[in-house]
Amino acid sequence: MIEVQDLRKVYPGGREAVAGLDLEVLPGEVFGLIGPNGAGKSTTIGMLTTTVRPTSGTARVAGFDVTRDPLAVRRASSVVFQEPVVDRSLTGRRNLEIHAELWGLDRRRAQARIEDVVRGFGLSGLVERPVGGYSGGERRRLEIARALVSEPSVLFLDEPTVGLDPLIRAELLDVIAGLRRRTDVTILLTTHYLEEAERLCDRIAIMHAGRIVAMDRPAALLAGLGDELVELRIDGDPARALAALRSHAVAGDDAFAVGSTLTVPLHDRAAAPAIALIRDLGLASAVGTRRPTLDDVYLRLTGAELAEAA
Repeated sequence: MIEVQDLRKVYPGGREAVAGLDLEVLPGEVFGLIGPNGAGKSTTIGMLTTTVRPTSGTARVAGFDVTRDPLAVRRASSVVFQEPVVDRSLTGRRNLEIHAELWGLDRRRAQARIEDVVRGFGLSGLVERPVGGYSGGERRRLEIARALVSEPSVLFLDEPTVGLDPLIRAELLDVIAGLRRRTDVTILLTTHYLEEAERLCDRIAIMHAGRIVAMDRPAALLAGLGDELVELRIDGDPARALAALRSHAVAGDDAFAVGSTLTVPLHDRAAAPAIALIRDLGLASAVGTRRPTLDDVYLRLTGAELAEAA
């Protein structure tokens, strides 16, 4: 449903925001682009939705080339951007009706479609009210419902939960997860919340500095780090401590340091002997074990803390 080959975007002044992207998204798949602000996610969305012109490379959405046939791409897709686009002075229903009119839906089809998305997104008690009185989560629900009025083949969600408080964010995630139960729409989601990607996406691509540095199912990416990690705070030089752990066969090539914290995937090694050796060597002020997360995958690949980079 989405095909991208060597896609690049260089802005005036020479800043390369996207540096040779290759990916395919299958029909009906929920695909996540994850990474911090500045990784190239929103620029990629912009190119795929025809609002940003690629510098080079090719991209097709629902079979249509984003450069050669942008109107066909727009007819086949919808996008929910980071910034709100609904009119706060109008009711939720009028926002939906205007969107249907702009897309050329006949009145009967439009009304049926509006009632469907209103029910599906829990907007029945809100839709007759002006949008200015909605909460942030309610407004985001309306924006996603609005994007689906035209029955797109592909839905782009660019950081859909950014700026929402944890409870509203959790409710919105439930709504997004429910989309795949009710529709066969293909979804491309960008986020820097890794737990969102793990929960919602069939596959994810980790972006860093305009490039994809890993792409797979969330479970497969996690499996690369094994079932358990040792995490330790280093008193001295982290690089020397890491070298010492590798020389004693406690750490492998996939161990990594961020600041004064070392993370050591154990794989088939037992935790107790590893911790005992670390203490005998006197390397750490604190040591413990935990399960790996997608944050660890990102850290190992980029050496940067995703939450800090975002």
